[in-house]
Amino acid sequence: MNILDRPLDPSYILQKKRSLKRQLSAAPGLVPKKIALLSGSTIGEIKNSLEILLLANGIQPTFWEGEYSRFYEDLVYDNGALKEFAPDFVYIHISQRNIRQWPLAGEEEASVEAKLAAEIGHFTRAAQAALALGCPVILNNFDLPVWRAMGNKEGTDISGRVYFARRLNLALAELARTTPNLYLNDLCYLQARYGMEAFSDQTAWYAYKYCCAIDCIPYLAQSVANIIKSLLGRNKKALALDLDNTLWGGVVGDDGPEGIVMGSESPTGMAYSEFQEYLKQLARVGVLLNVDSKNEAANAEAGLDRPDCLLKKEDFLCFKANWEPKDQNLAAMAKELNILPDSFVFVDDNPAEREIVRRQLPMVAVPELGAPEEYIAALDRAGYFEVTTLSADDKKRSEMYRQNAQRAQAEGSFESYEDYLKSLEMTGEFGAFDPPHAERITQLINKTNQFNLTTRRYTPAEVEALMEDESHITLYGRLIDKFGDNGITAALIACQEGEEARIELWIMSCRVFKRQLEYAMFDRLVEACRQRGIKRLRGDYYPTAKNLLMKDFYATIGFEKIAEDEAGNREYLFEIPGDYQPKCGVMEIRLV
Repeated sequence: MNILDRPLDPSYILQKKRSLKRQLSAAPGLVPKKIALLSGSTIGEIKNSLEILLLANGIQPTFWEGEYSRFYEDLVYDNGALKEFAPDFVYIHISQRNIRQWPLAGEEEASVEAKLAAEIGHFTRAAQAALALGCPVILNNFDLPVWRAMGNKEGTDISGRVYFARRLNLALAELARTTPNLYLNDLCYLQARYGMEAFSDQTAWYAYKYCCAIDCIPYLAQSVANIIKSLLGRNKKALALDLDNTLWGGVVGDDGPEGIVMGSESPTGMAYSEFQEYLKQLARVGVLLNVDSKNEAANAEAGLDRPDCLLKKEDFLCFKANWEPKDQNLAAMAKELNILPDSFVFVDDNPAEREIVRRQLPMVAVPELGAPEEYIAALDRAGYFEVTTLSADDKKRSEMYRQNAQRAQAEGSFESYEDYLKSLEMTGEFGAFDPPHAERITQLINKTNQFNLTTRRYTPAEVEALMEDESHITLYGRLIDKFGDNGITAALIACQEGEEARIELWIMSCRVFKRQLEYAMFDRLVEACRQRGIKRLRGDYYPTAKNLLMKDFYATIGFEKIAEDEAGNREYLFEIPGDYQPKCGVMEIRLV
């Protein structure tokens, strides 16, 4: 079983780190990334645990380690070593032990405010120096101090240490909220989750200068790893949910809708209802909800129709209440939604069903479930759906996929696929990268895996820099039709080299596969090339486990393959003809 699909076992990770590293490093398709660790306290075991948890998420890290407790000096006064390392991520590992100027009990407000401003400035300068490296920066906030000289008043008095730490945390939260590429790792929440006595172990500090208990280090590392894998587009996208004893207590086919347990009448019922509330919140941030239940469809719908059931049938995209094997249902869901099975988390109270899905679909995440009151923790603490950005497209993702289902249904009424495409009344909207769309473009670049020809990733800073770089052609594409707006679903970057341009990145969301948006985008690229006097286009294809569908894409639009190595990396060439004819004829084009 994947170590991420069960409650994290810190002792197992710490004791078996070498064997786990060997095992996980052998997995195919690992994504290499360079990570700079900046020390506010000892980071040795943090690095070891972070390596294991990144490997488990398909990421092969290479680390640069700063000197002990010199995060500020390493960043602000970089001697060139950090810049030369050129990290893909920076993690600034600080804690309340790095606060230099604590207020004294009873200190005057003006003096306390000066100390607060100095501390905020200190950590802000470190973060800004890290951001200047041009990559995502992860910064801890502060755990609360472990002692209170004034007792409860520490939380309300201007000179209280607890109050001071909370104000610092609010300042860092505001800094992260308003600063692109800066992400907060919530150390304060981790301390609260595991308990101050368990997390803030004084012995670990005095003996080893670890900011938390040794046994809590894997929890800390998991939190950081979740942010990194989310930024790399390795989140899960969808849930396949059982019904009986998963969304409610009891078996609706035996007990009837009136006999199943949920709602506020019993402790168990409240647990199921809160789980449903949690799932609705996941849907609001773009997680796709689906039913995968062994049931008669009418019985399943009757359970959802109960007035106290928070989830209704319309909350689910795929509703498979039948007697087919659940792994087959899940595979069918993936096909219907046009996403890969590894995008799913399968949630079922039945251990036998979980084991079947694990065996038949090993790429699917299958968390262990205990009692109903533990269901939320099983999903939430695993970080399957860690949110690092929340765009308008994320918030309406379920509706977009629902519209796709309507499009698929409409397709069956046409004999000609081209007639079907024309019937959609599509409009393709194209423009160069710009600030209003930068967040969504960056998110799309870093989350798209199937239609992704070079698998390159770009930071927000790199996307922003491209807007001012005249040597690059940038394009984003939005697709709108009679069923709705698909949002920004395609992006392309090409670098001009005299009379040639090389396509450095070309991505498109699976939501708009086979809708000719890729042809329309190529038409726009050719037009931009001709305006610049570019006569040839070069394109590269780098194979991964997820983009094999695109290996012949360049050939289908007229490129000639001119090179291929043993690893399957290909180079293509396209001579732009003087009488080039647009390849897309099924949509209206709008340039913005």
